Amino acid sequence: MAFTLPAYHAPDFTEERLAAAPNARWAPVEQDGVAPEGYHSTSMYPEYIKLDGCWYLAEESRMDASIVWREDGRLDVVENRSLRRGDRVILGRTERGEEGIYLHTDGFSAPGEAAEDQFVFRQGRSRETSYARDYDRLIELLRYEREHGNILWVMGPAFAFDAGARAAMQALVEHGYAHGLLAGNALATHDLEGALFHTGLGQDIYTQVSQPGGHYNHLDVINKVRRSGSIPRFIEDYRITDGIMYSIVKQQVPFVLTGSIRDDGPLPEVIGDVYAGQTAMRALVKKATTVICLATMLHTIATGNMTPSFRVTEDGQIRPVYLYTVDADEFVVNKLLDRGSLSATTMVTNVQDFIGIVARRLGVLD
Repeated sequence: MAFTLPAYHAPDFTEERLAAAPNARWAPVEQDGVAPEGYHSTSMYPEYIKLDGCWYLAEESRMDASIVWREDGRLDVVENRSLRRGDRVILGRTERGEEGIYLHTDGFSAPGEAAEDQFVFRQGRSRETSYARDYDRLIELLRYEREHGNILWVMGPAFAFDAGARAAMQALVEHGYAHGLLAGNALATHDLEGALFHTGLGQDIYTQVSQPGGHYNHLDVINKVRRSGSIPRFIEDYRITDGIMYSIVKQQVPFVLTGSIRDDGPLPEVIGDVYAGQTAMRALVKKATTVICLATMLHTIATGNMTPSFRVTEDGQIRPVYLYTVDADEFVVNKLLDRGSLSATTMVTNVQDFIGIVARRLGVLD
C-alpha cells in the first residue's frame, strides 16, 4: 500500500471570531538577545499572525522562540538569544485569535475530527504496547520519504556496540534512507572503533569478548582521527570499509556531531560550543520531513524542541513532519509526546533490534 501524505486543512479565517480578531501587537527589541516584555513564545504547531488585516503563517517554527515581523513582510521564528536591536517582535500570550495570534493544532485532522486548539498531554506508551502497526506505517513512510522527503536520523552510541546494528544502519544509508545524521562524539568514535578494531569499548562487537588492552581502542581511534585531521581523511588513511560513519561519508550525507562535557578527545568534527552546535543541528532539522531519534535522551529532547510539526514545501504546500522516538526506557520516549498525533510516534524497544527490523522490512539487509 503506497504512502499518502494527509491533506492540510487551514483555519477558516472567515469564522466570526477570527475575522473580527484584532491585528497582532509588536514591540521593538531594545537590547540584543533580549525579547520585549509580553513577547509571544512559539510552539511546534502552525501559528498564524494577523497583520494589516490579513492572517499570515510563520512558516518555520520551533519550541520556545519569538516571531519577528520583518520589513519585507516575512515572519521569522528566532531564538531569543539571536534577536537584534530594532527587530519587531510579536506580542501576546493567548492563541485563539484574541490578540491576533492563532495556534492551529489540528490542521492534518480530517474535517469533523479536530480537537480543541490546545496542548494536551497524551497517555504514554510502554513495553506492552503493540508496535506492529507502527512498523507498517514507518516502512511505508520511509519508502515515500526516500523519494520525496528528507530523513534525519538522531542516534546514540548503542548502534556502534553491535555488529548487526552497524550493518543495518550502513545498509539503510547506502540505499538512500538517510539524508542527515545528528549524533555526539560517542556514536562516531565507537563506530570507527568498530571499523578499525572490530570492538566497542574494547569488546568484540559480535562476540562481546573483551580484547587485551581493548580499553585503549577508542582513545587510539580518537588520536588517529585527530592525527588525520578529519573523519573522511581517517577513513581514507586507514582504508575503512564498513560502518555508519563510513557509509555517511561515502554517500555524502551531511552530519553534525555535538559534544558533551564528558567527551574523550573529541573527534575533529565534534562541535564543542553548545550554541554553535545547536545552530548546526538546526540547519539539518530545517530540511527534515521525518526525524527518527534513537537511544539518546539529550539529543532527542534537543532535536524535538527545534523540530516543527509541519513543513511548507517549495510549491507552497503544507505537510506534516513525522517524529519517531525509540528507546528501551519509557521515560525517554514519553518526554516528547505533546506534539500531536501525526507528528509523534514513540516506541519502547531495543534500538539495535529496531534498526534490524526496519532494514529487513525495507529489503536492504538479508
